[in-house]
Amino acid sequence: MEIGIPKEIKDQEFRVGLTPASVRVCTEAGHQVFIETGAGLGAGFSDENYIQAKAKILQNAGDVWNCEMIVKVKEPLSSEYQFLKSGQILFTYLHLAADRKLTERLIESGAVAIAYETVELPDHKLPLLTPMSIIAGRLSVQFGARFLERQQGGRGLLLGGVPGVMAGKVMILGGGIVGTEAAKIAVGLGARVQIFDINLERLAYLETLFGSRVDLLYSSSSAIEAAIVDSDLLIGAVLVPGRRSPVLVTKSLVAQMRPGSVIIDVAVDQGGCVETLRPTSHTNPTYVESGVLHYGVPNMPGAVPWTATQALNNSTLPYVLQLAHYGSEALEKNPALAKGLNVKDHFLVHPAVREVFPDLSNN
Repeated sequence: MEIGIPKEIKDQEFRVGLTPASVRVCTEAGHQVFIETGAGLGAGFSDENYIQAKAKILQNAGDVWNCEMIVKVKEPLSSEYQFLKSGQILFTYLHLAADRKLTERLIESGAVAIAYETVELPDHKLPLLTPMSIIAGRLSVQFGARFLERQQGGRGLLLGGVPGVMAGKVMILGGGIVGTEAAKIAVGLGARVQIFDINLERLAYLETLFGSRVDLLYSSSSAIEAAIVDSDLLIGAVLVPGRRSPVLVTKSLVAQMRPGSVIIDVAVDQGGCVETLRPTSHTNPTYVESGVLHYGVPNMPGAVPWTATQALNNSTLPYVLQLAHYGSEALEKNPALAKGLNVKDHFLVHPAVREVFPDLSNN
């Protein structure tokens, strides 16, 4: 099969769909890989690295998009819609529940759109979302600590504190992978940490990880209201696969936070759980509302592309090979991969996305 790797065009998105090592595996398996020139530079991979892996370098994005399968990192942007075509396999993050325009265009194109974030194992784990969730969770505290600095617009607080001065308070909504990884970094910095979740079994598991170092609280409106007032860093880590995140923090609650506090919502690409938070970019990552600094970059792992690209490829490569070997038939052979199918043959397939866009479900 012909596999195309276009250069990512989202703002400061430096990850790339396949590393040279992954390309080599594909070419040794008998597939042809075409990569847009410069696609891997931001992640530390030169065109020469790809040539050594037997890839063919193409100068123009349109030529790459002519391939039978496209492997990307982020969803196609509006300038790329023209390249989508019937029967073509698109394998990437999509997050369609928060993007009606892209959903409509994929249905119209007839492409076979498979989303990394909805590939699901029998035990309900999301193997292609997990590596980026780990990175985003860790980055959320790293970025939060930086934006709490006065020069970045924050209240001038050192998250870990110092002897004689109280440490900052980190409030994490969601105890999944993102929330757990965020807590690990926050605890490591010496911050006071709270995790809110509605899953008591998950909270019990987190107790085995953190013991008394983290306050593990059942998530309810009253509990969130009580805790948010003195929080310095609020991290949204709520994910409902394929659906928009529920709004847990209203505008009125944000207004109760101290001026210079920071909100980071990792699930902003699924709508986010904070009413006042909207998508931003690596170029302009923050804005202030009600005196609170908001960070809403939807492709956070793009800030560490060398690490993130390799971590993602470790998980995606087996699925890429299955699709390259069997085409759309791979969906029948692998139930986990079939869960990733969002759009096929002009139909919106994924049940959760169909619930978000019921008027598109009969197309």
